[in-house]
This record gives sequence, C-alpha cells and structure tokens, in this order.
Amino acid sequence: MAESREFYGPVVVGERGQIVIPKEAREHFAIKPGDKLIMLGKPGGGLVLLKAEAMREFARKILEKV
Repeated sequence: MAESREFYGPVVVGERGQIVIPKEAREHFAIKPGDKLIMLGKPGGGLVLLKAEAMREFARKILEKV
C-alpha cells in the first residue's frame, strides 16, 4: 500500500526560532499543546518532526527483536 503525502502549506520561523504547525497538520496527527516532538534532519535534505511517543514505540519494537 502506497503512503499518502500531504501538503499543509508553508510555515514561518519567528525571531525566537519558533514555528507554528498548521492546524490541518495538528488535527491530522492529533498534535496537542504539550506534546513532545522530535526533530530529525539531514544537512541539505530537509527536516522531519515525529511525535516522541511514536519514536518510543518504534524503539520498543526494535528492542523486542534484539
């Protein structure tokens, strides 16, 4: 099954380095105030935000197989 990609629109980095995640993306991924996100990136390649709980679950599944 192919993964769907969504475009949520541009974001602007403020003076303090903050960004606002578009409402549609917050709703789609159930991101709520206080949620912790992890940012990954590759120089020249882009950035990815992941919910910390999703990363913990991924790590747990890997450790179960070790």
